[in-house]
Amino acid sequence: MTQETLAPLFAQYAAQLTTLQPIAHPGAMMSRLLGTTGERVSAIGLGGFHLGFPSSGDAIRIVRTAIDEGITFMDNCWDYNDGESERRMGEALRDGYRDKVFLMTKIDGHTKAAAARQIDESLQRLRTDHVDLLQFHEIIRMSDPQRILGLGGAIEAVLEARQAGKVRYVGFTGHKHPDMHLNMLRAGFPFDAVQMPLNVMDAQFRSFERAVLPVAHELGVGVLGMKALGAGFLLKSGVVEPLECLRYTLSLPISVLITGFESLRDVHQAAQLGRNFTPMSVEEAAGLLARARDAALSGAYEPFKTTGDFDGTDQNPQWLE
Repeated sequence: MTQETLAPLFAQYAAQLTTLQPIAHPGAMMSRLLGTTGERVSAIGLGGFHLGFPSSGDAIRIVRTAIDEGITFMDNCWDYNDGESERRMGEALRDGYRDKVFLMTKIDGHTKAAAARQIDESLQRLRTDHVDLLQFHEIIRMSDPQRILGLGGAIEAVLEARQAGKVRYVGFTGHKHPDMHLNMLRAGFPFDAVQMPLNVMDAQFRSFERAVLPVAHELGVGVLGMKALGAGFLLKSGVVEPLECLRYTLSLPISVLITGFESLRDVHQAAQLGRNFTPMSVEEAAGLLARARDAALSGAYEPFKTTGDFDGTDQNPQWLE
């Protein structure tokens, strides 16, 4: 990919970024609009999966420090670390912290009964009466949209939960193939948000950036970027550095970049990025993409796309029912 082909693309991204009305005051975390919801959220989000790695006490400190630093978008999932990630986040959100965040979690259930049960379990663990955003987790099979959105599917439980005030907004996630996201977006349900892998190597292999990001914008769906470091695999290529990877993804027209923290040092580094962020220029992005191109083309550094190692619901099909 040449600078000549990137120029109009990044010009378009720059225009789309302005529609998100990014706000960054000196010393404050940048915020962006979440699609057409009218909600303003921190441009950096805390990934819940990694809360299972440190001790419980350290995980709670990580969450509260992130919030104090202005990182107020909280990501989680019913299945993360057998529910421990949600329990730890729920503990961290006591003492008034819940009122300071935009709280998102995900469910795996494809049936109405499974979805209803998982929603209530997540709310109990998170110690809250509602989540701001609930997402269908792991859209990784071509049959998933029909199962979730069809008669007797999980969507029925989610709509009932929304009517009851347990859920405010609805979205979905996945990491396998952009076609599966497109099928979900075009299924007819007005999703508020969509989460997907967006990174410098994704841009050149089974690209969510190329295929899904424009459609989400056309539909007014808020975009949540994840796997900016490719679950750490991008760094193993030896051709990219952490900060430039994060900055590349945050330069795309997304509402939130979700990233995992395993230490307070990780929190402070991400907060500094969110406070001092400047978008990549066309030239910077072109150089980074060119440097990563050979490593990206095989998909070896995005194993969540090419292997089943990250497919929790395939490894645990009972979560779907």
